[in-house]
Amino acid sequence: MSNHPFLTHLAAYLTEQKQRQRSPHTLLAYENDLRELTTLLPATEQPTRHDFTAALKQLSQRGVSAATLSRKCSAWRQYCAYLQRIGSLKNNPTQHLKAPKIPQRLPRAIDQETLNIALNQMPDSPKLLDLRDQAVVELFYGSGLRLAELCSLNLDNIFLTDGWLNVIGKGRKQRQVPLTQKSIIALQNWLAVRPAAENETALFTTQHGQRIGSRQIAKRLERWAQQRGHAQHISPHMLRHSFAGHLLQASQDLRAVQDLLGHENLSSTQIYTKLDFDHLVQVYDQTHPRAHRHTNDDID
Repeated sequence: MSNHPFLTHLAAYLTEQKQRQRSPHTLLAYENDLRELTTLLPATEQPTRHDFTAALKQLSQRGVSAATLSRKCSAWRQYCAYLQRIGSLKNNPTQHLKAPKIPQRLPRAIDQETLNIALNQMPDSPKLLDLRDQAVVELFYGSGLRLAELCSLNLDNIFLTDGWLNVIGKGRKQRQVPLTQKSIIALQNWLAVRPAAENETALFTTQHGQRIGSRQIAKRLERWAQQRGHAQHISPHMLRHSFAGHLLQASQDLRAVQDLLGHENLSSTQIYTKLDFDHLVQVYDQTHPRAHRHTNDDID
């Protein structure tokens, strides 16, 4: 345990974050980032902006990625803001601290036709796990769920008659998401055979009737793709990306897709506008009054 004066209030800070329902994984990341930081700071309760800039530079020289540096900066800022709020820090030295810019990576989406062909390839005599896998994939692609959201679904989150489900997303925020007709059928087939241990409320369970974990779902998804001759690696996140990209291409409604995905900031959704540049060019050519191509007849 570090005795660095900068961490005097770390335990109280982590307790407050836990009360704000931060996940155990997030709390551990905060603590690790802050303890690592104190190995780079001078032994003082009042580190300066220069001290933080030097720490950032050291981590960068060690080859730490831009994405990781950005996450660490965020943890530093939040802790310093807390210290300033309780009066331990006179000024927040991280207020204008900037990490290296993260290169923007486009989400990997699966071709619509390829994905639909795979979804339609159910075995003639599906087994229990086949029915579960089909319902899982239909939900990922049909409703754009995150892996953690799907794992946490309970029976009382699903409203098949009305055609929607209640999702608990990041920060324990709830949103209502519609179900496709294919998802409803797949869920009905799964619920007819779903094993459940005593008092188990999970929608998706193992053969022993207990809630299935995220790692198991990811492995089963790879198996599902391989069974259908899909050479490309498929992950839950790719199906969510495909949901967003395909929906945005068809609707051009960025705000609606933002709500369906549960994105707090529109900037998180805007990245999907770059998934299909050819499609956007086509929309531009067809709709912008100055984009029409002129023929020789037009000129004459």
